[in-house]
Amino acid sequence: MPAIELEQFKKILERYKNGYDKYIEQCEVARRYYAHENDILKDSAPANRNKYKEDNPLRAADNRIPHDYHAQLVNQKASYLFSYPPMFDVGKKELNEKIKEMLGDNYEKYCNVLCVDASNYRNAWLHVWKDSDSNEFRYAPVNPIQVIPIYSSGLIKDLAAVIRVYSEYFDEGEAYFTSNYYTVYEYWDNEGCTTFRKKQNAISLDDIETINRFVSTNIDTGESTESNYYQHDFGEVPFIEFPNNNIKDSDLTKIKPFIDVMDNILSGYVNDLDDIQQIIWVLTNFGGEDLDEFRSDLKKYKAVKTQSIGDDDKSGIQTIAIDIPVEARNKLLEVCRKQIYEQGQGLDPHPEGGFGNRSGEALKFMYAPLELKAGLMEIEFRQGFNKLIRLIARSIGHNEYFPIIQTWTRNAIKNDKETAEIAQVSLDIISNKTILKNHPWVEDVEEELKQIKLEEQELSQKNDDFKDAFKSPKGVDVNEE
Repeated sequence: MPAIELEQFKKILERYKNGYDKYIEQCEVARRYYAHENDILKDSAPANRNKYKEDNPLRAADNRIPHDYHAQLVNQKASYLFSYPPMFDVGKKELNEKIKEMLGDNYEKYCNVLCVDASNYRNAWLHVWKDSDSNEFRYAPVNPIQVIPIYSSGLIKDLAAVIRVYSEYFDEGEAYFTSNYYTVYEYWDNEGCTTFRKKQNAISLDDIETINRFVSTNIDTGESTESNYYQHDFGEVPFIEFPNNNIKDSDLTKIKPFIDVMDNILSGYVNDLDDIQQIIWVLTNFGGEDLDEFRSDLKKYKAVKTQSIGDDDKSGIQTIAIDIPVEARNKLLEVCRKQIYEQGQGLDPHPEGGFGNRSGEALKFMYAPLELKAGLMEIEFRQGFNKLIRLIARSIGHNEYFPIIQTWTRNAIKNDKETAEIAQVSLDIISNKTILKNHPWVEDVEEELKQIKLEEQELSQKNDDFKDAFKSPKGVDVNEE
């Protein structure tokens, strides 16, 4: 497919713009809660007491305390799933080693980024490309808010194209007061990428223009020309989707109402504690001249004078304080906290009865909600990782189909003694490779198999040397005197 025309691109962008704008708003909420910037910190939050100061002098405190449960649950899932990132076996040793090499040192980090992005933004994305200098295969996560996916209309929703949107500065030699910040649009399909741009202060989509970002070389003449079209050789859209779950929902959706309630309750609780320290004095027929004299007498003499004007007039001093319903608030906080871990399908770090010396089955039961949530993500991520591995293999000339075995390892509290005992009784029943994959002390199965083979060879050599040491050169019995 040749470069897409500008007018055609404007029509496509107009079709997806409204949905993209709503998606950006939802992503911003999840980003704020992951960054510990909850709604309670906004000026419009219910705990904001400033607007009540003039009408109610008892309400002067304005504490706002956000809870970071969303970040805790997202990081908990990322640690559970990707502390030990998935390993891949394509059935060919040399190809396995090459794939491991091309995944590189950033693979573990990228897995964590994909998990956090998908949990917050519903989808995570990887972009693959060929390095312009070395022509080597490269890949990296893309901020999900930059991606507008376009799917096919068939029963199977394949990725037909991707519009990537991001900001960039262009130095065009204009005056220093001129804004050179542009919104850049990249339209990627299964053959190439076409680029456009629009000044960020421009309002209408009619202001979008083509931009020459790529250099192409004419094969016949050898001449290089700048173009707004770049052709890749992947044969498919070079973006890989990693959905959070089967309905592409954010982890914040179910728990946000409970987090907001806890923020409001705890902030109001602290405000009450601050306000209760400010005692309001009610003076009736005070005998002094002004309030300064009242404060001075109270501080100096620990007493103040009052006076009666008439027979029916009473004098005296009263105080007004705030009553704090502690028990009801504590109960509601506990209910909301419990709901956050139940609705968010997380592992409560402070379970009833504690962890103690629990059996492996009991620990599995405690991890059940987190495992269900992680399992949904694993199902969606497996397809994305398969696509990544096939693209890597294709880039080095392996175009034929091959099966891919993915091995996922959870980072969970385990009863290692039980696991090791199960591995021991499984000898001669299942393969040693399967036993090693599930042994709590083994991280790299292939390296462990190499080490076992090396130790067996060393032991065999020692046994041979031992036999040779007691062997008579002429067949004479060594025990003969």
